[in-house]
Amino acid sequence: MSRADRHGAILRLVKTNSIATQQELAAALREAGHDVVQTTVSRDINGLGLVKVRDAAGRLVYAPAERANGRSERASQELRSALRRWALSIESSANLVVVAVPNGYAPPLAESIDAVEHPLVLGTLAGETTVLVIAPEGVTGAELRDELRGLSLGSAA
Repeated sequence: MSRADRHGAILRLVKTNSIATQQELAAALREAGHDVVQTTVSRDINGLGLVKVRDAAGRLVYAPAERANGRSERASQELRSALRRWALSIESSANLVVVAVPNGYAPPLAESIDAVEHPLVLGTLAGETTVLVIAPEGVTGAELRDELRGLSLGSAA
């Protein structure tokens, strides 16, 4: 297993589980099929810049640094900039939004949308000229479309 694979696994684990100690993280990684020792986990935590935040139960747990303050302002600014540069059109249907972009710009735009972890976005799929943005249950495509259009116009929606 490469370091990048291990880092990806760690980020997935801390985003989906309340992990409070290096030992808990090492155990979760082993359970997921990654052979690690505590010292490697310690270096990975430092390398990834993980921080401790309070979970819903008030327990201190590991989280990516950008989650410590909610939505990362830098990621939000990058998304606004990407939408202004690349979005040719933003249309909706049901709980979906389709963003048309010039050839090759869909993957970086989808990455920008995902990085923000916006509460109106469940996930994205990117082709070469189109990004499909999926709204979570209870959010319409029109609401999400309006949010993305607002961001592309430079508002702080």
